Amino acid sequence: MTETAQRRIRVGIDTGGTFTDVVALDEVTGEMVTTKTPSTPSNPADGFINGMAKVLEQMGASGEDITAVSHGTTVATNKLLEGKVEALGFITTEGYEFILEIARQAVPDGYGNSYFWVKPPRIVPADFVKTVGGRLDFHGNEIRPFDAEGARQVARWFKDQGITTIGVCFLHAYAEDAHELAMRAILAEEHPEAVVSISSEVLREYREYERSMTTLVDAAVKPNVSRYVKNIHDRLDDFTRASATQSGGDTGGGAPRGIPFYVMKSNGGVLSADEVVHQPITTVLSGPAAGALGAALIAQRAGFGKVLTCDGGGTSTDVSVVLDGEPTLTTEGTVGAYPSKIPMIDVVTVGAGGGSIAWITPEGTLKVGPQSAGADPGPLCYAKGGTEPTITDAHVVLGRIPPHLLGGEIPLDVDAARAGIEALAGKLGLDFERCATGILEISAWNQANALRQVSVKRGLDVRDFMLTTFGGSGSLLSCRLVDILDLAGVVVPPNPGNVSAFGLLTVDVKNDYVQTAVARQSTLDYAAIEHTFAALTERAQAALDKEGFAHETHQYVRTVDLRYFGQAYEVRVHAPEGTVDESYAAGVAAAFHDEHRTLYGYDFRDDPTQEVEWVNLRVSGIGPITRPTIREIDSSDGAPALTERAQKSTRPVCFDADQGYVDSPVYWRPDLRAGDTFSGPAIVEEFGSTVPVHPGFTVRVDSFGNLVITKEA
Repeated sequence: MTETAQRRIRVGIDTGGTFTDVVALDEVTGEMVTTKTPSTPSNPADGFINGMAKVLEQMGASGEDITAVSHGTTVATNKLLEGKVEALGFITTEGYEFILEIARQAVPDGYGNSYFWVKPPRIVPADFVKTVGGRLDFHGNEIRPFDAEGARQVARWFKDQGITTIGVCFLHAYAEDAHELAMRAILAEEHPEAVVSISSEVLREYREYERSMTTLVDAAVKPNVSRYVKNIHDRLDDFTRASATQSGGDTGGGAPRGIPFYVMKSNGGVLSADEVVHQPITTVLSGPAAGALGAALIAQRAGFGKVLTCDGGGTSTDVSVVLDGEPTLTTEGTVGAYPSKIPMIDVVTVGAGGGSIAWITPEGTLKVGPQSAGADPGPLCYAKGGTEPTITDAHVVLGRIPPHLLGGEIPLDVDAARAGIEALAGKLGLDFERCATGILEISAWNQANALRQVSVKRGLDVRDFMLTTFGGSGSLLSCRLVDILDLAGVVVPPNPGNVSAFGLLTVDVKNDYVQTAVARQSTLDYAAIEHTFAALTERAQAALDKEGFAHETHQYVRTVDLRYFGQAYEVRVHAPEGTVDESYAAGVAAAFHDEHRTLYGYDFRDDPTQEVEWVNLRVSGIGPITRPTIREIDSSDGAPALTERAQKSTRPVCFDADQGYVDSPVYWRPDLRAGDTFSGPAIVEEFGSTVPVHPGFTVRVDSFGNLVITKEA
């Protein structure tokens, strides 16, 4: 066995639209190495393996040293997010074939800037919706028996039509799953090649439309997720075998050692690849969730309790809220145009990434995004065939980023970017600098509006929050966001372009289970609640056992969705361990009153006519992992002066079109030390990102190497 085989390396890999980010942690020495490599949209597995090989080479390690790989990606659901769903079938209760048409009355964004809104295409065409006889009431009692013969005819019809992906959602199946289990068994007999999702396994929660849509989204992504995960897993095994051969290891001529492979879930946990294929919908938005978790740990370690996160990539920017080290969760998310009630970190996405295209509307106004040049062909400055100016092009022509990316690995064509923006400026009747700064101003306001959506619209005072920026483009507009939102300041962690990949190393295995149990506070059946919690916990325990966690390491978190009777929305509160009785229920209700006041500014705790209603019981099963240590950096005490040690050059930078270009010092971030302070105008560069510091802002380097940026009084 080679010397390096004694190492224990965990790897986090986040595949984005432009770059694949990699972080590797040696659990023995604590060494952490980060890198980036271009994404490969045609086959994301290529970028995945390239990034892994690159980081292992930097560590002087091999594939044999890897103990686990965690992966965050939205690649498997891209077609769904674009509204491109392949042939999908839907089976529901007789008489409810129009549930997808009826949907909900709500209109997104109050019609936005248009007087017209067209309902998005149905996820399943009306011709592919079939019904089966049988009926349950909301307690799960059978009113009419399941029509087995009708179910067989439906299964045969889907087989004859060649529809191999099917979602099943029967009325009130959240209370009793017998009819759905019977339907799946008949599909297995009559149409064995079909991929099937049933609502009682996807979401045991009431509201028929949302449960149907969530089930159909799960079914729609199952084939893609299965293929993608299998491809990555096979490539990992090939990589391990090849690495062992190169290092002189012995595979014994048999199958290679399987590397434990986990996929990030939207709820802030990971799940083994073998289990993810059975719960594919849980991986939607997994990349943004990892970034929020990584930023949460960094901000908490730096001493900040109220944090907004801003993850800027090549295609979009994702924002979220972190309170006391924990990102906020929601079950009211959407996947593209489709509602999805799975638990997910509350992330809002806006089309304001580095590749977002600047364009002119028919009315002659300047817009930025959501269309993106992506990684291929990319911005004009990439010189890969791009034809329209982007946010990255505006940054490079104004001097806010250097004429190269990744420390010089990717040169940028500044002249091409300038020509594109000059052409756009000519059409708008603007001078060059005013057009470029206008592009960035619009982008900043797009990001600011997304940050307001997760803060102000949730009842939070944005002025109390620090902004943690990360991702390749996340920090480029940070100073302007402080101006627009009156934020307390900005925290930029080291290697911000790799925070999402770092977050993958901080994530526990986590599964969520829910059961609707609607009842008013005065009529609660305490024994039934106790039984439901026990059943959900048993399911969580079985899942953690299957993942290989010892019983003594299991953790369980109980929560309850409550509302005032008559409300159409719920508030989730913690439900502690303990015997469920009148005192217990009163404590949970008191927590609900407090949370309702926090979120909405009022509560009805002193109004006896406003009764509390319990809606959903939830249990999360957690298998904990060892989190990486965030190490302190060297102090500036006794070190050479900042200008001698870290300033590598100066260059003209335009922060304001009226003031033009100003000579600004350029600092190399790896040479900064704890305690260093300096003021803008300045530029801070490192391998994967750049931070422009505007005039009127001060930077302090804290003991963990974070840049803490605040506005001068």
